[in-house]
Amino acid sequence: MVLFSLVASHSSIDLETVARLSAGAAAVSADVVAGDNAVAGLITLATCNRYELYVQARSAEEVSDARQSIVSAVSFHCGLGEEFVSDALATQHGTHVPRHLFAVSTGLESAVVGEREIAGQVRRALSTAQQAGVSTPALVRLFQSASKTAKEVGARTALGQRGMSIVSVALDLATELADSPSLAGKTAVLFGTGAYAGAAMAQLTQRGCTDIRVYSSSGRAETFTSSRGGMALDESSMPGALAAAHLLLGCSGSEHQLTALDLAQMRQGVSTQLTAIDLALSRDFAPEVADLPNVDLLTLETVRQAAPEEQESTLSEAAALVEDAAKNFEQAQNSRSLDHAIVALRRHTMGVLDDEIAKIRQQHGCTAATAEVEFAMRRMVKQLLHVPTVRAKELAAAGDSESYLAALDALYGLKVEPAARPAATASQRTASDPGTQGSDGQVASA
Repeated sequence: MVLFSLVASHSSIDLETVARLSAGAAAVSADVVAGDNAVAGLITLATCNRYELYVQARSAEEVSDARQSIVSAVSFHCGLGEEFVSDALATQHGTHVPRHLFAVSTGLESAVVGEREIAGQVRRALSTAQQAGVSTPALVRLFQSASKTAKEVGARTALGQRGMSIVSVALDLATELADSPSLAGKTAVLFGTGAYAGAAMAQLTQRGCTDIRVYSSSGRAETFTSSRGGMALDESSMPGALAAAHLLLGCSGSEHQLTALDLAQMRQGVSTQLTAIDLALSRDFAPEVADLPNVDLLTLETVRQAAPEEQESTLSEAAALVEDAAKNFEQAQNSRSLDHAIVALRRHTMGVLDDEIAKIRQQHGCTAATAEVEFAMRRMVKQLLHVPTVRAKELAAAGDSESYLAALDALYGLKVEPAARPAATASQRTASDPGTQGSDGQVASA
């Protein structure tokens, strides 16, 4: 099993580039895993601040080929050159992979440190990959461990206890600009109907905003408001809603961007102060909106810069837990690297035992004495295999699988080869292997 990740986030490149890279993320996953290449599985984490791909290569020798397959697919779907994409996606290997994902899931790597939404986005990324048939048991374990780490950090530290999120910080800024501690009596127009829009809707309601109108270019506003409240908008009702609005929230990231000209026409003659909060990675509102009179524009970059810092002690505690979790995950993964060798030793030993028992039966028949001898011999062999099995786990966890394989060859003449490259596609494995649905299934590799 070989895992690596490709990462582009707000901490390394600008958000516009992150948005361009993540265009067509779902198509990238489907194309790469369905193709005849070195990629065994892929889980994509795409949020407003990051585009990250967690990959299982079919073997250590094929990591470079697997990376190139992904870079080519991302380039094709986002329209950027392969060299540019390759430079933008930082590659992580070994313990850096779980360490980074675990830090991301806890909110340590977020623009708003300790934000709550990211843990849910990590869970949804896993669920989406499983439903699409592009995950593998190893990737499932990685993401399940990330969610477990996020819960542990939340329970054992003060990180995130203030309930901060990108949405909450943005609304804090909006209320400061409006010089009003509450959104009661205000009219808000929400663009988008996804999970991010749902979080924004909940925050608006908690802050006393009861007049919330929702627009979706895909026509899902009616369904969204039927379960969450608010009023659905369409093209005909949009101008009146924007004219009455005190607050705009962009959470859709659709191709239909609200231009400064359109907004100026719909608000002609309106002097009410308007705060537009653009939380979409690909921008729901054109930057020129900020130049309109009586309009303030807040962007993700604005929110990131305004986010309060957590206390140093809390960050240190959370980082230490993440580090421990990453080491434990790596040790657990290493301990599985000799499973095939353990199986080979057991098969060899039990084969010898079965041959000897067959000889006893030929000589003495199926008597009670023969049964007792068989029981005693099987018990003895089981006890003899206990120590080699434990040592295999210990050596694998320490990264010294070679010593164990060499010992099997020297003592038993067993030349254990790494597991063969699987012939089935990732979608076939997802359908047949219960491990891809969340169980702790074993990866069939050395």
